Amino acid sequence: MIRTVRVLAPLTLGAVLLLAPVPPGLAPGAWRYFALFATVIAALITEPVPGPVAGILGITAAAALGLVTPAPDDAIRWALSGFSHSTVWLIFVAFMFGLGYERTGLGRRIALALVRGLGGRTLGLGYAVALADLVLAPFTPSNTARSGGMVYPIIKSIPGLYDSSPGPSARRIGGYLMWTAFAVTGITSSMFLTANAANLFAVALMRDRARLSVGWTEWALGFLPVGLVLFLSLPLVVYLVYPPRVKVSREVPRWATHELRRMGPLSRREATMAAIAALALGLWIFAGAWLNPTTAALVAFCLMMLTGVLSWRDVLGYTDAWRVLVWFATLVTLADGLHRVGFLAWFAGRMAADLAPVPATARLVLLVTVFFAAHYMFASLTAHATALLPAFLAAGAVMPDLPLRPLALLLCYAIGLMGVLTPYATGPAPIYFAAGYISRPAFWTLGGAFGAFFLLVLLALGVPWLLSGIP
Repeated sequence: MIRTVRVLAPLTLGAVLLLAPVPPGLAPGAWRYFALFATVIAALITEPVPGPVAGILGITAAAALGLVTPAPDDAIRWALSGFSHSTVWLIFVAFMFGLGYERTGLGRRIALALVRGLGGRTLGLGYAVALADLVLAPFTPSNTARSGGMVYPIIKSIPGLYDSSPGPSARRIGGYLMWTAFAVTGITSSMFLTANAANLFAVALMRDRARLSVGWTEWALGFLPVGLVLFLSLPLVVYLVYPPRVKVSREVPRWATHELRRMGPLSRREATMAAIAALALGLWIFAGAWLNPTTAALVAFCLMMLTGVLSWRDVLGYTDAWRVLVWFATLVTLADGLHRVGFLAWFAGRMAADLAPVPATARLVLLVTVFFAAHYMFASLTAHATALLPAFLAAGAVMPDLPLRPLALLLCYAIGLMGVLTPYATGPAPIYFAAGYISRPAFWTLGGAFGAFFLLVLLALGVPWLLSGIP
């Protein structure tokens, strides 16, 4: 039954849009393409087929039906254009960084070292969990791999040391740890361009749709005041809002010390991985005038292969990276189709007319707030960015008194933060929800409360900071 609903929901949406009257001012062909686009986005949400399959089906249908361009050769060139997009390959290589951290054990060593140093008190343990995510974030664009694959496997062993398990004893320490680990991922996902695959996709859309370029350093500087306040306050805010019953955690540092001893001294592969990661970060920050970010990432990837940090078998076997490559390549193409058929220009004009009476700054806040709250309808940060970011950028571009660059950056920063809203909002969400330490009502309540907190800080600090023109 569920499988049937997942299949029928996207098809029904597409059929309803096709049969609906074409909105005034929009070409019939553009409306037909939008119906296909909406069907693909709905399929990404309900998942009747894997995301990459939905993307391939979408670009194939658009090319075969001539929805973007009628010439067959031009249609297939458009359909495959996403696979030559530099950002798609930057995302792929960034996944390899996460694989390197995992294969070498460097990610686990960093997390355990932080837990050993700060885990004497429960609040300190919360900061250790947050710092572990922060250290890994610049090199791990999959927040699922980072939080769900590296941080969660470590912290899931901690509650049992204090007789805290899913159920009545969850609030002893497990609930606090799980929510801190989950919520901080939303913050770190927005702190760095390379901390979330959807960030890289969003920047590609900014460049293609709004002619705005943002580098690694500019991204980090633009989010700096928001990121510092949120990151430094989060473990304490969770401690006050969702307090653990256990305040002292003397067993945890001893456990982390034992685990580090089992790992032994820093291996050659770990040291090599650390050096390559530092090199890549340095190239992204300082070598932008000489190397494209994707070229810098490819240099680091080649070094990982040449030094034995990764083998070709590792690369071939990392199905998540190949899945994301195909998925993002097709999404880039589908988003480009909205622009080519004229749908975005029409939507932007309508939104600009409706918001014309609203003052510019209030309009900026309203657009970001609507964009953020709309994530309740999405189970993927990337699907959200694909569906809504081009339209919101297009709307901002046709409002002459609206500062487009601050709007674009605020929308991009919101993408990572909105992952805290629901048990399905982003990849790590189902992992922490399924752990059982946070009940369903509590998860929804905390998601709404922390989502509002994140949005408030983003607007209160981010708007004046970005309007000042500092980044």
